[in-house]
Amino acid sequence: MEVAKKIIPKFSALIPLFVFVFTFLGVGIYQNDFYALPAPIAVIMGIVVAFIIFRESISNKIETLLKGCGDDKILTMCLIYLLAGAFAAITNETGSVDAIVNLGLDLIAIQYIYVGIFIIAGFLSVSTGTSVGAIVALAPIVVGFAEESNAELAILCGALLGGSMFGDNLSVISDTTIAATQSLGCKMSDKFKQNIKIAVPAAVFTTAILIFQGLGLESAVSENTIYNYDIVKILPYVLVIVLSIVGINVFVNLLLGSLAAVALGIVYGDFTLIESAKIAYAGFTNMTEIFLLSLLTGGLAALVARNGGIEFILVNIRRLIKNKKSAQFGIATLVSTINMAIANNTVSIIIAGPIAKTINDEYYLDNKKTASILDIFACIFQGLLPYGAQVLMILSFSKGKIDYLDLVSNTWYLLLLFIYTLLFIGLRPLRG
Repeated sequence: MEVAKKIIPKFSALIPLFVFVFTFLGVGIYQNDFYALPAPIAVIMGIVVAFIIFRESISNKIETLLKGCGDDKILTMCLIYLLAGAFAAITNETGSVDAIVNLGLDLIAIQYIYVGIFIIAGFLSVSTGTSVGAIVALAPIVVGFAEESNAELAILCGALLGGSMFGDNLSVISDTTIAATQSLGCKMSDKFKQNIKIAVPAAVFTTAILIFQGLGLESAVSENTIYNYDIVKILPYVLVIVLSIVGINVFVNLLLGSLAAVALGIVYGDFTLIESAKIAYAGFTNMTEIFLLSLLTGGLAALVARNGGIEFILVNIRRLIKNKKSAQFGIATLVSTINMAIANNTVSIIIAGPIAKTINDEYYLDNKKTASILDIFACIFQGLLPYGAQVLMILSFSKGKIDYLDLVSNTWYLLLLFIYTLLFIGLRPLRG
């Protein structure tokens, strides 16, 4: 029977992670193109370094790598990517995306397109509890808006990313909310009320900025423009949204949405049944990069954790804590650092949760405030990571029309949320 390895905190265990991050970011910045080096190749470089520097047998390192790649949360994300790719490809072929774009352009004044996307993404994400789900549903539509108007794709995508993370952070059915409240032992309703105080001001300022940015779009669209669309074509998207809101499993949801889109396409003569299978497979292949990246990142994170990298982060965060305010900043730094290491906000909260609870109790903090801080910072850094699922998915749907810097520089909500939360912790008096 194998004896569990005692994990000793070691800074050197983080080196493979640094190799991955700095290789990916360095090449992207140097080439001014974040597609210059495929992200999975950068992860493999980190894994190679891990195999070289970690003092274990090759068989043990391979076993750890495979366990990380095969983690149920990683595989769940990967399967969602495949189904999302199929759904997006099929609905694009049926004209569903064009129908929704034209419907939106017909009903929403063009100057409110930016703020409209932010609000819709937020509503959908709150209802479904997943930012990725909102991005999957809306990203093709956002790209279509940009193609059919003079709206800037970077601003639209920034509004989509911000709105999706806003909803995910607040939703009571989000994995991050569940993880944060369970870790701190507080009610979801209490955490929601606390979160509102921090998130809403940032959302209000974001709304004002997006309205201002959209004002110049008004004169570019002719009042006599007629948008043609078949309302029936939007039904697959309506089905996905409704099923998400009522709480249907995301796998079943995307599968039923894809089947509905296939049926619609066959009825309208857009393709045959055999052709629909080829289109679905093409949708799978569109997700190859993000699929491989998630899989390999899970393996790299497992290697780093097994060799003391995550433990090193945990130990050193605790040394910096001196009082209540520094305790809250310490918790924020803890979950943010872990999230940068593993690019998964839910898992980051699960890892940081126990030590956050210990710090919360030691310094007599308010557990609902601590849960909110834990969730908010995981949300912020997940949304800003160039190798995070949300960013990669939006960039994938944009097909190279915008890059990472274009997206992040227009994601006003996350930037404002970061600033406002720091002020909330630093300036707000703390009691018991």
